[in-house]
Amino acid sequence: QLQFVESGGGLVQPGGSLRLSCAASGFTLEYYAIGWFRQDPGKQRELVASITSGGSTNYADSVKGRFTISRDNAKKTVYLQMNSLNPEDTAVYYCNKAGAFPYPWGQGTQVTVSS
Repeated sequence: QLQFVESGGGLVQPGGSLRLSCAASGFTLEYYAIGWFRQDPGKQRELVASITSGGSTNYADSVKGRFTISRDNAKKTVYLQMNSLNPEDTAVYYCNKAGAFPYPWGQGTQVTVSS
């Protein structure tokens, strides 16, 4: 069964850090580019970071220099290290294949940045 399970979210103060994990199952993770997305209520889901099967990374301008995406194919897991968080980063974070034809979306993990 194709599945993404996101974890690691929580409440953090501005300037703080979180590390999100994305556990993938039901397909061969290492063959695919994977992205971290986020969605605020009432807004469209946006891609914030992606990593190719070869390890090349790309970031949205809003998170460049603060977020780092990485992958461990042996553990079938993709990570998102988030530093210098600010309230604008508050959203539900999801992972999925980057590009067209995403797999079924997981539940996501809530990140709330607030003092």
